[in-house]
Amino acid sequence: MKSFALAHNQRIKLSREFASIYEKRIRASDQNLLIYAAPNAIGHARFGVSVSRKLGGAVQRTALKRLLREAFRLSQHELPAGLDLILIPQRSATQTAGLADYQRSLVDLAARLARRLPAPQKGPA
Repeated sequence: MKSFALAHNQRIKLSREFASIYEKRIRASDQNLLIYAAPNAIGHARFGVSVSRKLGGAVQRTALKRLLREAFRLSQHELPAGLDLILIPQRSATQTAGLADYQRSLVDLAARLARRLPAPQKGPA
């Protein structure tokens, strides 16, 4: 049975990790999400969330972050392994998009990004 709990090592929290992913400039978007991606050698997908102040006050931004975390949690087994993802909600979708919309966007965009990224480098065994 698959676990849907989020492990601590599935989150990207350090600003230097965010900067490294943004620096690679590999991104894809649709009407709901903009996702930046970078390969990792961990063997599973990791994610970070970035929500601009332009999307509303602290309460609205926190609600969006929770929604995106839940979308990742429920979709984690459908995502390609070995990707670091930064999820950014699109301003146009914040009022209309729901959990299912974000899940669908996340899976579709992650698959598209995985095809564009080089395979992650494995360390010496």
